[in-house]
Amino acid sequence: MTLIDRRRLLGAALGLAAGTTAYPSSSAAAPMTYEEAARAARAPLRTAPRERELVRCATLAANSHNTQPWIFTTAANKITITPDLARRCPAVDPDDHHLFVSLGCAAENLVLGASGLGLRANPLVNGDSIAIDLETAAPVQSALIDAITARQSTRAKFDGRPVTTDTLRLLESACREEGVSAIILTDRTRIANVVDYVLQGNSAQMRDKAFMDELVSWMRFSDADAVATMDGLFSRASGNPALPARIARPLLRLFFTESSENSKYRGQIESSAGIAVLVTDTDDKAHWIAAGRACQRFGLQATALGLKYAFVNQPVEVAALRTQFASFLGIGGRRPDIVMRFGAGPDLPKSLRRPPEQVMRER
Repeated sequence: MTLIDRRRLLGAALGLAAGTTAYPSSSAAAPMTYEEAARAARAPLRTAPRERELVRCATLAANSHNTQPWIFTTAANKITITPDLARRCPAVDPDDHHLFVSLGCAAENLVLGASGLGLRANPLVNGDSIAIDLETAAPVQSALIDAITARQSTRAKFDGRPVTTDTLRLLESACREEGVSAIILTDRTRIANVVDYVLQGNSAQMRDKAFMDELVSWMRFSDADAVATMDGLFSRASGNPALPARIARPLLRLFFTESSENSKYRGQIESSAGIAVLVTDTDDKAHWIAAGRACQRFGLQATALGLKYAFVNQPVEVAALRTQFASFLGIGGRRPDIVMRFGAGPDLPKSLRRPPEQVMRER
């Protein structure tokens, strides 16, 4: 089948899916469209109910495969974040590194959101949990807080334009966290090296059946699928058309190939203004959480500056490649944790989040 034939087939399938705009929500409430669900999740932060709003703010954080692998336990002036191990991804994340980075991202959103509501949030990592004590303080306004509801990982080509030195300085400054370093690459030769590592990692993952099965299990092909679960990787949020699952799944093997994905990643990275790599001094959960906090601030700062960003973590996800990537970066025995590309790019549909009631527990 030629590329033109495949596009015609995809267009015909898309035509079959057109015309449907409202689907049942994940609750028993009235039908909800994808856009309505996204707006509800990303509404401006309100002052009450306080704990629910802080949890909603936290859930808007970046997280692996949009699995939302967190549980929030609320008590008097305290919120504790713990992992939801039922949502771990053992194929792509066998040591739960990305899971704990995701918890750190959520903690950073909660800390920033609390400051906007007139609360000082004091996070303490204790083993697998993050305990966040809340105390009254003067409300704070900042561009990062304003960016919480707008931030997203944008899996699309950027416009290729460089960013200013001042912008790079702000992005690097946003990543400052104890035990975490940020490496910003803008040299095109160095970026081309990163492309090679990403493509090697992507090829290794796409040849791994367990990885592919896990990835596909988190894909949401249609608006209806996405709204029913309020999680996962939604087609339109990645710049792809939405199709009913019964049509999309058989087509997936035709379009979602090692060659096509490598070509896509090459184009996306080459269109970016730069690459940011977060590195931790120590390879443990506390530092993974710290990397998550720095990662979240990077995304919020990029958003506040009118930039887009996306994760290209293949070089740190494939264990055999991670050591080589660390050598390329010149970081010695430290672990490269997160790889992100950034630049100016288009808006895409925002991914969904489960409502706070589904992730909250009371003590």
